[in-house]
Amino acid sequence: MAAPGWQDAASSLWQQPLADCLAVLESGEGGLAEDEAAARLQRVGPNQLHPRAERALLLEFLAHFRNPLVLVLLAASAIAGALGDVRSFVVISAIVLMSVTLDFIQEFRAGRAAERLKRQVALRSSVVRGGKARDVAAAGLVPGDVVLLAAGDLVPADGRVLEARDLFVNQALLTGESFPVEKRPADRAPAGAEGDLAAATHAVFMGSSIISGSARVVLVRTGATTAFGQIADSLARRPPRTAFERGTQAFGNLILRLTLLLVLFVLLVNALFHRPLLESFLFAVALAVGLTPELLPMVVSVTLSRGAMRLARRRVIVKRLSAVQDLGGIDVLCTDKTGTLTEGRIRLERHVDAAGADSAPVLEWAYLNSRFESGIRSPLDDAILVHTHIDVGGWRKIDEVPFDFERRRVSVLLERDGARTLVAKGSPEDILRLCTRYEADGRPLPLDAAARARIEDLFASLSREGFRVLGIAWREVAPEHAHAVLTDEAELVFSGFAAFLDPPKASAAPALAALAASGIDVKIVSGDNELVARYICAQLGVPVTGVLTGGEIAQLVDPALQARVQEANLFCRVTPAQKTRILAALRARGHVVGFLGDGINDAPALHAADVGISVDSAVDVAKEAADLILLEHDLGVLHDGVREGRRTFGNVIKYIMMGTSSNFGNMFSMAGATLLLPFLPMLPLQILLNNFLYDFSEIAIPLDRVDEETLAKPRVWDMDFIRQFMLTLGPLSSAFDFLTFWLLLGVLGAGETLFHTGWFVESVVTQVLVIFVIRTRGNPFASPPHPALTALSLAVVAMAVALPSTPLGAELGFVAPPPAFYAMLAGIAVAYLVAVQALKRAFYRRWDARASR
Repeated sequence: MAAPGWQDAASSLWQQPLADCLAVLESGEGGLAEDEAAARLQRVGPNQLHPRAERALLLEFLAHFRNPLVLVLLAASAIAGALGDVRSFVVISAIVLMSVTLDFIQEFRAGRAAERLKRQVALRSSVVRGGKARDVAAAGLVPGDVVLLAAGDLVPADGRVLEARDLFVNQALLTGESFPVEKRPADRAPAGAEGDLAAATHAVFMGSSIISGSARVVLVRTGATTAFGQIADSLARRPPRTAFERGTQAFGNLILRLTLLLVLFVLLVNALFHRPLLESFLFAVALAVGLTPELLPMVVSVTLSRGAMRLARRRVIVKRLSAVQDLGGIDVLCTDKTGTLTEGRIRLERHVDAAGADSAPVLEWAYLNSRFESGIRSPLDDAILVHTHIDVGGWRKIDEVPFDFERRRVSVLLERDGARTLVAKGSPEDILRLCTRYEADGRPLPLDAAARARIEDLFASLSREGFRVLGIAWREVAPEHAHAVLTDEAELVFSGFAAFLDPPKASAAPALAALAASGIDVKIVSGDNELVARYICAQLGVPVTGVLTGGEIAQLVDPALQARVQEANLFCRVTPAQKTRILAALRARGHVVGFLGDGINDAPALHAADVGISVDSAVDVAKEAADLILLEHDLGVLHDGVREGRRTFGNVIKYIMMGTSSNFGNMFSMAGATLLLPFLPMLPLQILLNNFLYDFSEIAIPLDRVDEETLAKPRVWDMDFIRQFMLTLGPLSSAFDFLTFWLLLGVLGAGETLFHTGWFVESVVTQVLVIFVIRTRGNPFASPPHPALTALSLAVVAMAVALPSTPLGAELGFVAPPPAFYAMLAGIAVAYLVAVQALKRAFYRRWDARASR
């Protein structure tokens, strides 16, 4: 077991000699034993900043009672019970309990399903347990664990460096320092290392990422005790609300205003007519409940979680649930081409000198650079290393200038037989710019203007043939030159080009066509030069509408960039910061933007997009920044995800449209009827029962099918559309309600009880059946609903029709209507549904005509 107090000693372990630190942690090169790690995990908790405490089911259930309307209803029922109205007390309490229980069960199941999906892509770390390396969830790491880190990894907790090889770390989130910091093992901490994180070159911290190199680290602090955990609350800022969240809030505000107006109106009218205060209050509260789509959170949660599960079956894992809907709303997708538009299986095809002839020295220099480079192994490095085998036994690495996305090159300092050489490899433009000589017939010659022009022409020729090209250069340095620095990358000798082929992916062309047909504009954001990108576009049949290079973007201010990004669909030689600017410019133009990326340089852009998309083979920093993870690097899979997002949004909007048409119309009729009738048009508990039955009939909406027309284009919240739909169909619902009033009073001569009964039945029947008309833009008979929705809706209609003739109906204040009523009911229902269909078609024609202008 760990020595008593090792947890308390964590803060001092940074200053202690490394051997003492390991002794206190009772750890070493072989890490902890599995049982000891499990015991420590029980003691210190998971390695999370804010571990999600699992609440008891009872507490989760009770949390659903925090809805203000639910609390008002419970208070009203308690008052009714205290004043002797036991029936109202029992019925209102029962309806509230059933509604809350239904909401809880559905959301609980949806939440658990979403958590299971998130665990599939949770951050994992390579940890040494019992002397063997294995992958474990980062949340399961404990102090004393020995973790192996490599380029692209996120640092999972605070630790001291045991071993390091050219380890450069980005810890800007903690220190604000944007440049990578080199980390090395040290027996004792540098002065000021505990108080100043930037000075702690012997340690790595949670919240930072590995830019290049590798390391073995012993963890000292985990979870909330880390340096990041101690400042996380001050760093944590609520992310900007998504389009979906903004839409739901706007809809909530609309309903709140309507509810307040109608409730105040009803209270005022009842007060003027001197009706009983308690009954008037209960009626007003019931009216507010009837107007409020209280099941909307449940419908949204269940619909999104079902969408996430369907996406999982299509090999897309959702990390943020609302991203399912946001995915359906994107109208611009920015993506790199490597591995998405191309196969991602890069082959080294040619290695040529400055004259374009095959050259063994070019291959050897490229091989040495890739073999000794300690940063992220790019696919180009892998292609070089598998192309051939060169004996590097006589070479020894001295130092390295690691790759970064601004310089776009990597240099290694090597030694053989006492002579030292710097070998550089990178983008041809940058390598050529640093060269003053070129290699010809085994000897360096001055790189004059004519030679430079010939080499640039060779580069352009290779690019036009679709080759991705790297420039290879070298220079000799003094034997005592011990460190490679940026200034060494000067006066290089140009050796030649390494040319690679990455053929277009067979599935890319149809996927691009499908995305275009779905209203999504694909923009290619690449680090390659324009000629290579144009070649790939030509192979895939993608017309290039405009090109912007990184150099041109650097010269544009934001308003100018916003104008240019609208037409351009090819962005070449861009830096990570420029990717973020491109996305910001597109969003400023009103686009909903998705970004697909998998590298360290893509993390800022993944954050900046409306929907960040990565792949399961991506580096940790990219996967952590993404909202969605593709288990297949394929645009076809993404297109399936887009359609699923639109299906999900379409089902949420169905509930909204019904709540703002028939439901609103019924409640408006109820408020208006208080002016015309000498009694309340419906008892408060009858309103609540009406609302519960209606909501119960809608719980199958997340399962429903969606028309192909809905899936054909991006879907986003449009409050103007919802408002206009409500103002168009709501009055129609009210007109049929007033027709029902006239028939009940003028034809059947109904008294108060029969009036309550007749309108209750008519209200439920029309309100539930109209789902079959509203759920589709076209002919309801041509778009069959999901069987579960049909079964639930018809069951609720049958229940409402039969209820007045049962003993329970009598307890609720109903009476059995005469047979003539049911004939009237059938006529009203049919006429109402026909009228809704006609008005709906007219509304969409008018709306589409306005949208096309």
